[in-house]
Amino acid sequence: MPKPTKGPRLGGTPTHEGIILRNLATQLFEHGRIKTTETKARRVQPFAEKLITKAKRGDLHARRVVLADITAKDVVAKLFEEIAPQLADREGGYTRITKVGPRKGDNAPMAIIEIVTEKVQKKAPKADAAPAAAAEQEDVVEDQGPDLEETGTDEPAVEADTAEEVAAAEGIEVEQTEQAEETDEAAK
Repeated sequence: MPKPTKGPRLGGTPTHEGIILRNLATQLFEHGRIKTTETKARRVQPFAEKLITKAKRGDLHARRVVLADITAKDVVAKLFEEIAPQLADREGGYTRITKVGPRKGDNAPMAIIEIVTEKVQKKAPKADAAPAAAAEQEDVVEDQGPDLEETGTDEPAVEADTAEEVAAAEGIEVEQTEQAEETDEAAK
């Protein structure tokens, strides 16, 4: 069961909000960009993007579904014949919201919502780079493996030497402290 959106609605009633969203989407498709309040821009963005996704399908059923929301036939024709082919290679994010300064008069935050017309530049897939990097790290670990074993046998001897040196150093320190105590007692 559909639930109403939380918070205040655009225009007061749900019906009026739907009319506002349809009109904003119609103007967006007709002009390519519109200047409106940030709230209206954020509310119309998912609505318009769903209509664009339907227009990308291009079949008769999709056209009739879009015509249920956008009643201007010339705008629907423009959506299906001009806008949808431009966005065919884009998987989402068909619109962009840019904040502009506040409106003079009531200081309402304004925004421009526009249809993105730039071509999509696909990035190199990170999934392919990650296994290659992991394979290189495995090669490095395999190369260092025998060296680590050889140094592992030498390390206990080095540790023993250092332990003996530490003990000797402690013994010297102990002897020096005993001599210092004897000189202190003799001075008294």
